[in-house]
Order: sequence, then structure tokens, then C-alpha cells
Amino acid sequence: MRGWWRDLTDLVLPAECAGCGAPRTVLCPRCRAALCGREPRRVRPVPEPAGLPAVHAAAPYAEEVRSLLLAHKERGVLALAGELGAALAGAVRAGLGRCGAGTGAGTGAGGSGTVLLVPVPSARWAVRARGHDPVRRMALAAAGELRRTGTSARVAAVLRQRRPVLDQAGLDARRRLANLDGALEVTAGGGRLLDAGRVVLVDDLITTGASLAEAARALREAAGERSRVRTAVYGAVTREGRDEQRIAARTESEQWVHGAPEKPPLNTPRHALLAAVIAAPRDSFEINRN
Repeated sequence: MRGWWRDLTDLVLPAECAGCGAPRTVLCPRCRAALCGREPRRVRPVPEPAGLPAVHAAAPYAEEVRSLLLAHKERGVLALAGELGAALAGAVRAGLGRCGAGTGAGTGAGGSGTVLLVPVPSARWAVRARGHDPVRRMALAAAGELRRTGTSARVAAVLRQRRPVLDQAGLDARRRLANLDGALEVTAGGGRLLDAGRVVLVDDLITTGASLAEAARALREAAGERSRVRTAVYGAVTREGRDEQRIAARTESEQWVHGAPEKPPLNTPRHALLAAVIAAPRDSFEINRN
């Protein structure tokens, strides 16, 4: 019984730093500095896939940071979720700040100040094998960190895989894009949640950008579908019993749907999708931030 309890404790509270192996700490000061000690920056994979949102990363994917992410994802070191979530929150803030949205009121598509963190979903087999969903866990920690520092934020896990995909490890950029093409969709009813705030896609890592590009495509497709439905519903209402007001109704329909302001779709310049990750390859970081 004592040995079983020690094993369980080591999973949650490791006896050594997951980044460098320093004893008696979950995360030593040196590894914490590698993870959170620099300003998050814009990253761009080369080649950059079409449709990739603007992505900000907290740290280069190397050495200690790589070890921390693998420890949390593959070895279930859940005690790292808070620190990783804080790093992810920093990348979210950097993206919002760079696009001019800030983190206060008015950042949402509907005028809400809420930031909606949408995690890129893991394959079901991967979640079963790991015993947890690391990206969703880090997104929840990031939302908590944003709220703690004064930003209204919550997680909207509205994406899911609609067909099986291969393990991305070992695939080049072209094969990763093909593997994920059309693989994601927004859950039934999930699209309505996205109207409640400013959407930021989140993941632990970006390499080729294929996962984030596919997630962005699924969100934009759902936004376009919602826009078409709103237009069709309003058109049906104005045609029924309002034939004598066609000209006025046509003008009004450009701005209102059932008495509510039309919300811009996610892929308009004003409300362009953003993405944030914890780590990215060193050579994908922009040298200048002008």
C-alpha cells in the first residue's frame, strides 16, 4: 500500500523537476524561466499553411521546455498543468495585445469581453492511452490564470474529430496537411457558444501548423454556416406578411436578424481568429515584431 501511494504521489507531485531532474521540486527556477521567462512572440512555420491564424508562442520547443511538455502529456505529470497554463495565458495575452483587441470589454464578436479558448482536440485513442486530455487541461489552467489577472475567459471545447487520423509524428508538412484535411468539425450546438466572445485557438505545440490551420478552417466553416442560417431565417420572416415592405426589409436585413445586431463572422479582419501555443521550433519565431 505504501509503494502504491508513493507511485501515485510521484505522478501528481514528482520527486524531481520534470525539465532537468533537479530534486525535490516539480519545476525548478531555471526551467520555469525557460518556460515563462521571455515575452511571447509571433511564430510562423515555413512553409506556412493556408488559413493559419496569427499564432503566438511562449517559448522555443527545446531542452527543458520539450521535457516539460512531454512529462505532462505522455507521463501524466499533472502538477505541471498550472505552470504550463500560465505560459499559455501569456501567449494568449500577447496575441490579443498585438491585434489591438486588448483583454478588456469589447474583445468579443458580440461585444463581450470574454475570451474563449478553443483547444485543438486530441485523437480519442491518444486521450485513452494517456488517461487525460493534456491540451484541454492546459486550456482550463490558462483560462483560470487569465481570470485571476482580470480577463474574463473560459474554455469552449467545441471542436471534435469527425474521422480517424494518423499519428502526426513522423509525417512531413505535406502529409500532415493531407492527414488532417477536413478531419475536424464543430460539435452540434457548439457554434452558438462562439458568439459569446473573442475566440483564440490553443494547443501545446506548433510544428508545421497543420493542426491549427485545420481547426481554424472548421471554426470559419461553422461561422459561415451560422451566418447563412441567420440570413435565411430573416429572409423567410420578412417575406411572410411583409411583401409591402420589401425595400425597407431588404435594407434592415443588412443589419438585423430578429431584432438583434448581425455578428461578424470569425474570418473578417476585425474579428480574425487568433491562436496561442506554449512552444514552437526556435526557427519559427519572428526576429522582428514590427
